[in-house]
Amino acid sequence: MPLLENKNIKLRALEPHDADLLYKWENDTAIWQVSNTLAPISKYVLQKYIENAQLDIYQQKQARFMIYAFAEKNTVGCIDLFDFDPFHSRVGVGILVHNNYRNHGFASEALSLLKEYCFNYLNINQLYCNITRDNPASLKLFQKQGFTISGTKKQWIRANKIWLDEYFLQLIR
Repeated sequence: MPLLENKNIKLRALEPHDADLLYKWENDTAIWQVSNTLAPISKYVLQKYIENAQLDIYQQKQARFMIYAFAEKNTVGCIDLFDFDPFHSRVGVGILVHNNYRNHGFASEALSLLKEYCFNYLNINQLYCNITRDNPASLKLFQKQGFTISGTKKQWIRANKIWLDEYFLQLIR
């Protein structure tokens, strides 16, 4: 089996035709809270982002993989590496699975593939993520994959008129 693939999904590189899908996801205000988005993103900016995606993680300090599900013959989400720090050998992880494809195991499979890539190919020492307290599905996903809560950032995220605590989770090799 190729490195970023199993029998159900593959994590593939960004392609120019992904701009429309990313435009839809990045401008969905329902998820702005978890992506720290404050304003709409133009299709032009996304097209430029895709054009620069050929640069490796050491240059960009980030990487995005599209989650392609073989049975659905469709891209069902994306998984990101961000704030890559090669000196300290750590990188953040974020994941989005489109509403229509949640609870099918795609996020878990994508995270498993990404862990293998990071630990065995990039030789990363630790992965981390940030999850708000009001997101039990994501907490369960990451904890099932071996991540543990290392700390709580109190009133870290403002969502409308309330403040949410955010957990900091780590997976150390």
